[in-house]
Amino acid sequence: MTTFSDRLKEAMYAQNLKQIDLVHIAAENNVKLGKSHVSQYVSGKTVPRNDILHFLADTLHVDADWLLGDSQENFTARENNSVAPKAPSTTKTSGSVGASNSSKRGTTPMKKTITDKNDNDNAGSSAMHIFKKSSKLDNVLYDVRGPVVEEAARMEERGTHVLKLNIGNPAPFGFRTPDEVIYDMSQQLSDCEGYSPSQGLFSARKAIMQYSQIKKLPNVTINDIYTGNGVSELINLCMSALLDNGDEILIPSPDYPLWTACATLAGGKAVHYICDEQSDWYPDIEDMRRKITDRTKALVIINPNNPTGALYPKEVLQKIVDLAREHHLIIFSDEIYDRLVMDGKEHISIASLAPDLFCVTFSGLSKSHMIAGFRIGWMVLSGNKAIAKDYIEGIKMLSNMRLCSNVPAQSVVQTALWGNQSVNDYLVPGGRIYEQREYIYKALTDIPGITAIKPQAAFYMFPKIDVKKFNIINDEKFALDLLQDKKILIVQGSGFNWKQPDHFRVVYLPRIEVLKEAVGKISDFLSYYRQG
Repeated sequence: MTTFSDRLKEAMYAQNLKQIDLVHIAAENNVKLGKSHVSQYVSGKTVPRNDILHFLADTLHVDADWLLGDSQENFTARENNSVAPKAPSTTKTSGSVGASNSSKRGTTPMKKTITDKNDNDNAGSSAMHIFKKSSKLDNVLYDVRGPVVEEAARMEERGTHVLKLNIGNPAPFGFRTPDEVIYDMSQQLSDCEGYSPSQGLFSARKAIMQYSQIKKLPNVTINDIYTGNGVSELINLCMSALLDNGDEILIPSPDYPLWTACATLAGGKAVHYICDEQSDWYPDIEDMRRKITDRTKALVIINPNNPTGALYPKEVLQKIVDLAREHHLIIFSDEIYDRLVMDGKEHISIASLAPDLFCVTFSGLSKSHMIAGFRIGWMVLSGNKAIAKDYIEGIKMLSNMRLCSNVPAQSVVQTALWGNQSVNDYLVPGGRIYEQREYIYKALTDIPGITAIKPQAAFYMFPKIDVKKFNIINDEKFALDLLQDKKILIVQGSGFNWKQPDHFRVVYLPRIEVLKEAVGKISDFLSYYRQG
């Protein structure tokens, strides 16, 4: 069975086009086609309506019926139940985006034709109303769990074992939650059946406040702390409370893509500044400066960084503070990996350097205590809160609307932050995370055509691929081909809003023997792999 998704990917590959290229071509031709639309078409979740089908066929120089493949029946049923807009003309001049050419690249038009009416419809029957997702999602993308991951899920459904190096989820790789955290939660479950205050349990916020004092965050009281169902919920909440349509926010590239997605969903414009690989992945301050406009409200840093594993020194943080001070910007600092630092380095919270600015600092227990599934994170408001009084009211409103975060998880914050920090044993020579970092860095950079900056924190590395050597023009296709050939799942660099097709992220949580097997397969794959 050849589906629309199969034919679409084949045609895109033949034309050397990525998903984002289709979005740009559509915009140039006044066709409404968002990133999420294309992602769903490629992943096989849905087929397009008639006008979009013909636009894609014209753009890819294939016949529309051929492109539809064996999805024809579903498409016809869908069209019968909706009023399709008039399809664009396929008689444009040669060389234009709309030029139809069903004979190119070996395409074979299907014999069946797309019909606008169902001969079996009962006379007088009313059309079924089709519910579509909000247009606010058109440019929202989250490829950490995107089309390549969906293909991996389909492979697993068929019984194929896939090694997942795509997501920072410690539990499946044998990392266990500290015993005292589990014990304390079990003892408190009967006290956690009701809602907590919307900002969180007093005991949790008190412990977080004390931790913030150790990190030297200025002007923090217990009322400046909000617990969340992971940091992810709080990022979404903060962006929704801050951004009006067209407001801009500086976000790193590469980034953790939730930041870009939440800013976009809130109506804002994510403006990506470069983190410079030649400077150990530190933010390019001058690039940040160039991208600030009168619509810029805030900047985001991710420190320690995901996906690069970089840890920012004080001098870099101070330059970012100076820039934010000069342009009156809010600083959002994502510090979820602040307790996963190696090589004797020290993590510095940027808010500690900015008592006169308004800062929001995010952290949690998902990574440091190996309890990603418990969903417990927090944010701390610090510094000059007077200038953000109205914004803070917005944060309170949205916090109240979601009632509260996971109460059983809140109940162990005090134990986790002030009990035995077992994660420290993983981060020194002989510890799992340290030794796995050492192995993956050397093993991958020993492969011809792969280079990398050694990570100093977290459990990710962001290697660079020699695109000329491997003729790579589409990094999503690279990730998909690696998955299908070697059953290894990674995330391509574009999934982190990195513009060039020359990077990918690996998670080095698996044990060394598993990493050895994975690197061996990647090395073998690259010995013969060439795109195009």
